[in-house]
Amino acid sequence: MPFLQLNRITKRFGATLALDGVDLAVEQGEVHALVGENGSGKSTLMRVLAGAIQADSGSMSLDGAAYRPRSPMDARRAGIAMIHQELSLCPHLSVAENVMLGVEETSLGMLKRSEMRGRATEALAKLGHPDLNPETEVRHLPIALRQLVEIARAVAVGSRVVILDEPTSSLTEKDVERLFGVIETLRGEGQAIVYISHFLDELERIADRLTVLRDGRNVGVLPAAETTADEIVSRMVGRQIESMYPRSPRTAGEPLLQIEGLQGVQKPVEASLEVRRNEVVGIAGLNGSGRTELLRTVFGLDRVRRGEVRVGAVSGPASPSRRWSQGIGMLSEDRKLEGLALNMSIADNITLASLRGAIVRPQEQERQAREWIAKLAVRCQGPGQAVGELSGGNQQKVAIARLLHHGVDVLLLDEPTRGIDVGSKEQIYRLIDGLANEGKAVLVVSSYLPELLGVCDRVAVMRKGVLGEAKDVETLDQESLMHEAVGA
Repeated sequence: MPFLQLNRITKRFGATLALDGVDLAVEQGEVHALVGENGSGKSTLMRVLAGAIQADSGSMSLDGAAYRPRSPMDARRAGIAMIHQELSLCPHLSVAENVMLGVEETSLGMLKRSEMRGRATEALAKLGHPDLNPETEVRHLPIALRQLVEIARAVAVGSRVVILDEPTSSLTEKDVERLFGVIETLRGEGQAIVYISHFLDELERIADRLTVLRDGRNVGVLPAAETTADEIVSRMVGRQIESMYPRSPRTAGEPLLQIEGLQGVQKPVEASLEVRRNEVVGIAGLNGSGRTELLRTVFGLDRVRRGEVRVGAVSGPASPSRRWSQGIGMLSEDRKLEGLALNMSIADNITLASLRGAIVRPQEQERQAREWIAKLAVRCQGPGQAVGELSGGNQQKVAIARLLHHGVDVLLLDEPTRGIDVGSKEQIYRLIDGLANEGKAVLVVSSYLPELLGVCDRVAVMRKGVLGEAKDVETLDQESLMHEAVGA
């Protein structure tokens, strides 16, 4: 009998059947990948396993015993640890307090802070970060280190099953290697690991088997080492994808965005670049190199210390609202905090930027939203549905729809496919290609080098705040980009 077994798990949310009799079996010492498009049921299944929601029907067993957690704390006591893609940290608390949250050590009602710091430091050392100060407040850490704190929580408290939901989406290549080392250690200790990822190359490296979900159903359990990426993708989306990276032949036109000698408060240190009509330009670089800061400075979110940003015939620093009026839109890498108003409807989010000082006409707003929903194939119940209820890929489409609804000519896209599934990625790549062909200028920041090489016409590398020359993708490969990024 498998160490962890889920049988015929079914879950409805109103009229939506999120899980339709899903089975999952994971052995001790196994890394079992769970793959599928956003909205396929992966997160719902893991929330059932982690005690966050209750299944309508079906059963679970852990180490031969019936398992039915009533809360996340029940699951945690049973040895189930879940590391969420959307981090569940308390930013105002220290690293140690976050690592030990819910299992704090006390004596006579007082926290035993030295013991908590010790256990947190030990867990961080196991992850390759013994130098991270356990007293640092989490809000002061970059996203990559926050994700490591989340993983350290599972390591520190001990677990029998570890669920990793897109654990590498915000990590540097070095931190990914450290994480894979930790996973190998946990595998060797006999822990069962459920690994959710949209990076298929990771599955080939780290997984033993994989289960594919589509539309709330289990559509296959496959040996990872013997399964091709094409087979995984076709099972996930129910169709063959002809080309993951569509890039139509096109000729670049006049410059729409020109950046000359730009310097921000801290980063960028020095950046010069032009993005032309009918062109997609990519920016590569390690986390912390200044890529996001460059986009924020161009868009007016961060202050310009020196240099010039020219949009068409207009130059000089400007506020974000001014940039909107000049025809520039920005997609933030953090769609949850900066990109979307999660508690508002799809229609409100799409039309938000164009409602300043306008009289809101709900019927017209809904009509326009429906057009974008259809054009971008947003899977939803309708324009009135809250954006927070959508899957990650569909949230990203709504964020892009807002830029297009506003009629921008220059799109600044920061990690546009982070945390979304293969099918949605292909749709967004096709959308970017179409936008360039319509005469837009697109600037893309991405940590995933195959993505940049696949969708961009030119790619520049940022290193320590300095932006290098943008080169034709035909002259580049992953190795040359990484060499430039690390200064080799």
